[in-house]
Amino acid sequence: MTAIKAISGTIETNARELNLTLTLKSGQAFRWRPCSGSGGSSGSVWVGVVDNRFVFRLTQSPDKQHITYEVLNADIEDRDVRDDQYFRELIAHYLRLDVSASDLYDKWSQSDANFAAIAVHMKGIRIMRQNLIETLFSFICSSNNNISRIETMIERMCQKYGHVLYESPELGSIHSFPDVRHLAEDSVAAELKRLGFGYRSKYIESTAKAICHEYDSPLQWATTLQAMPYSEAKDALTRLPGVGPKVADCIALMALGHLQAIPVDIHVLKIARNQYLPHLKKNKTLTHRAYNEIADFFRSTFGESAGWAQAVLFCADLKPLKPSMNAMNGQ
Repeated sequence: MTAIKAISGTIETNARELNLTLTLKSGQAFRWRPCSGSGGSSGSVWVGVVDNRFVFRLTQSPDKQHITYEVLNADIEDRDVRDDQYFRELIAHYLRLDVSASDLYDKWSQSDANFAAIAVHMKGIRIMRQNLIETLFSFICSSNNNISRIETMIERMCQKYGHVLYESPELGSIHSFPDVRHLAEDSVAAELKRLGFGYRSKYIESTAKAICHEYDSPLQWATTLQAMPYSEAKDALTRLPGVGPKVADCIALMALGHLQAIPVDIHVLKIARNQYLPHLKKNKTLTHRAYNEIADFFRSTFGESAGWAQAVLFCADLKPLKPSMNAMNGQ
């Protein structure tokens, strides 16, 4: 695949509205990787795939007053009907730039003094709008796992079962996320186990088979799920192999737009115990009852976008982000 001329543009923003690094490193998406900027540009530079088709290089200026986007494979298909405005709207939609993060932060800070103290150091974290299929299988891989290992697993899966979207000497080959029908093949579980996926291998193949068996196409499954209200969608997700309440809430929050979804894991349990619900310290494990109590508490405290507020608190508890959060926020 030969290099092609990239489509590029700029979107105005500010430090309160978007911190690209914190957003992309927050455990929402696992295929963005840091890289050098084109033309030696400075700032936060990341490359990733949007809409499972287009390879974007995003650069946030050091003062965080704008992001520059480059679509590295803009000619991949139907280029004649996709102009600069199309790609600008695509990345703005992906980053949910139509919603004011600063207004939400102000609202949450008024509701909770603990959030107000943390928000000073965690400005500009956004909940992105992600591809449903990729989010589903990525979070099946997240069970008893860490972000770095999840990234490695997803990259191996894409290299094995996806197709090349873009390649260059600098970035190597960047692949699409696999088609569900490929993941439903009988040999997938064994191959993924060989690639280091462990017990998650069978969940990936079984979930792909379930989708393909019950629906005419993966698109029909996705469309059906997207039309469901939150509780119904979560229930449908938890019927899939390898999808428990936390994974279902991650998918609902990050791919279905249900901002009231609260994924509760050990980080969120620790936050709840230490900052909000100290009586939960007596619980040795995260029970179903405790999960619901924590989720309901966050919703009552932060309102209809509580999942976004929870994501900010979650990021503050992630060890990889703590050493650099002040520098990234211009402190």
